[in-house]
Amino acid sequence: MTSARHEANAIVCRDLRKSFTVQHQVYGSVKVAAVNALRRRPRETIEVLKGLNVTIPTGQTVALIGRNGSGKSTLLSLIARVYRPTSGTVEVNGAIAPLLELGAGFHPDLTVIENIELYAAILGMRRAEVRAKLDAIVAFAFDAPDLAAKIDTPLRNYSEGMKMRLGFSIAIHTDPSILLVDEVLAVGDEAFQAKCFRRIEEIQAQGKTIVFVSHDMNVVRRAATRVIWLADGVIRLDGSTEDVVRAYIEASS
Repeated sequence: MTSARHEANAIVCRDLRKSFTVQHQVYGSVKVAAVNALRRRPRETIEVLKGLNVTIPTGQTVALIGRNGSGKSTLLSLIARVYRPTSGTVEVNGAIAPLLELGAGFHPDLTVIENIELYAAILGMRRAEVRAKLDAIVAFAFDAPDLAAKIDTPLRNYSEGMKMRLGFSIAIHTDPSILLVDEVLAVGDEAFQAKCFRRIEEIQAQGKTIVFVSHDMNVVRRAATRVIWLADGVIRLDGSTEDVVRAYIEASS
């Protein structure tokens, strides 16, 4: 495969399948629990993705929609290499910034600055790059002077919402070629949401690829250039934003 073809497609999924094994707990009396402790618990294999074929050209902004359990977040996690496929392949061409669980790498006892360095390192940023972008990261996350003034104090002094804002700010400053976003495009208040969308538009203007999960059709309409509707682990519809969103809303009403 030529390099030009690699560059043309940011993400290629071929016959992608993912199953999880769930071990069930048997409930009952203390006696039953003691007996069951010596037995194997019943297991169930759940196939979450059932042979997906998805190609996302470089520069597209694709929204994944569908009801809970349809496989949206699992697909995003496979692209981010958080999970390995049960079968099939995922080809990713470019540096990824996964915003799957904002602040997952944060430590409450470390200062904000220390957490920025830690989380940025998890996302692949070098120390010199973090230092060069530190002021921009802080300014984007903490627009209020009193919040920015506390960045040398432990992160536990900040609310969960502020931690999410910080996680978003760090991720978008890694300058990725592919941005993966799971339900976090609307973190914070209205002013911060507007700031997030402006940054998303800047990323789009740079020709970079965005794949995001959302249940908010207003967010999907505003940001996506293409929508993939997943249902029970398969693609029900894949096409233009308005066509797929309209069909999804009609089917859900």
